[in-house]
Amino acid sequence: MSYHAQHSNTLNQGLSELKGDINVSFEFFPPSTPEMEKTLWKSVRRLEPLNPKFVSVTYGANSGVRDRTHSVIERIQQETKLTAAPHLTLIDACDDDLKLIAAQYWSSGVKDIVALRGDVPAGEASPQRYAADLVSLLRSVADFDISVAAYPETHPEAKNAQSDLINLKRKVDAGANRAITQFFFDIETYLRFRDRCVATGIEAEIVPGILPVTNFTQLKRFANQTNVTLPNWLHQQFSGLENDAETRQLVGANVAIDMVKVLAREGVKDFHFYTLNRAELTYAICHTLGVRGEA
Repeated sequence: MSYHAQHSNTLNQGLSELKGDINVSFEFFPPSTPEMEKTLWKSVRRLEPLNPKFVSVTYGANSGVRDRTHSVIERIQQETKLTAAPHLTLIDACDDDLKLIAAQYWSSGVKDIVALRGDVPAGEASPQRYAADLVSLLRSVADFDISVAAYPETHPEAKNAQSDLINLKRKVDAGANRAITQFFFDIETYLRFRDRCVATGIEAEIVPGILPVTNFTQLKRFANQTNVTLPNWLHQQFSGLENDAETRQLVGANVAIDMVKVLAREGVKDFHFYTLNRAELTYAICHTLGVRGEA
């Protein structure tokens, strides 16, 4: 049975009791064109009044993307009141370089980091270092607030779900403050994963990563890359809307709002939104959760 059927009564009750106890965070990526840069900063300004816990900025293995990440972080620090949390990966960087980057971040006032292994370039051997090693390295530099990644449907490279869970425990035991999940659309998958984390002794918060959908074709590509299941009901929701962007926007908002309502009822207090540098849907979902902008 889908979560829609199971939780229909829950959805109808609203979220009136969720006053002031929901935390949100947002992910952005560094823009590669002037037009994308305008969209990014318009979105940052739109979401800033919601007072997120932090905003993260993605980080690539090549130096050009790294530089853009650093410049976005710098501007967020200088021009907004937001807490910036850069992604940091250990692929294509030695420990000394990573320690230097971490020390520079700390001295410039960046105290939050999203620590990731990073994608292995095609044709290269399996890595010898993992995100848990990066967490330990960051802890050796300063007392960062560290987020790591979690995979309710298992990391594409993991041997199995249990080994993936053990890897997450290593990251938390190394000093991670929270785990942010890959995006998902099956509520039960997240809830079962959260239960398994508790049973494994993982005490850190498992923050659901929410991806508001406006482009289903793009979503299918993301899902294929990341081992994420797209339920039949989601395919049906977007069926026939390939050339109807306005209706896709409304459907995407409805899907995400339903999800966060159910998750909130299940005790989730922290949400991380993959904004894709656009603010509209994320702002609407936060409004529904009771996260409101400053007057």
